[in-house]
Amino acid sequence: MHVGLIVGIGPAATDYYYRRILEAVGERGAALDLTMVHADTRTLLRNLAAGDKAAQVAIYMRLTERLVRAGAQAVAVTSIGGSFCIDAFKPVSPLAVIDLLEEVDRGVAAAGYRKLGVIGTRLAMETRLYGAVRSAELLAPEGDMLDRVHDAYTTMAVAGAVTEAQLTIFFEAGHALMARGAEAVMLGGTDLALAFTGQPPFPLFDCAGVHAAAIAKAATE
Repeated sequence: MHVGLIVGIGPAATDYYYRRILEAVGERGAALDLTMVHADTRTLLRNLAAGDKAAQVAIYMRLTERLVRAGAQAVAVTSIGGSFCIDAFKPVSPLAVIDLLEEVDRGVAAAGYRKLGVIGTRLAMETRLYGAVRSAELLAPEGDMLDRVHDAYTTMAVAGAVTEAQLTIFFEAGHALMARGAEAVMLGGTDLALAFTGQPPFPLFDCAGVHAAAIAKAATE
């Protein structure tokens, strides 16, 4: 299947998805038929902060029309933050949508988790990842830690690089969530792959990794 990706939100997320999809398709012994179109990180973050689903859907529609003309048969938004309006985009998209939130819900259920912490943007944390996970309880950071995680995350996403200060915030938040009974910490922002490299300090549930695997599967069927 020729898959179209809406990328660029942010740059590190794009790189992460592309590498994971290539790796998974290669393991299947298949060739990848792929077209990418670029969305803007800062515009997404403004629409996310304002809760303006209509504005972001309009962007996705314009980009998806380009993918249609390129011959794509399905589309995926390679961003957890960018999935805040996926419920409004799916009914109007001219292409079938490989939905990150649906794949995450399936992945959590398959793993058998009962309680997960979540870090990412403010909206992803406050809504427990947009209310999409039904099989487990999601815990968000408490007090000013929620704002600290959001600010660290959005700054990192725009820059495409993580600082030691941001790492400290993410690790503190994760340890606090684990102390409250979380079995693992859900990476509710795609660019968190920048922070959690090598051996993580606590168990992780990688939403973007689950989504990338689903895209690779669709691309080889």
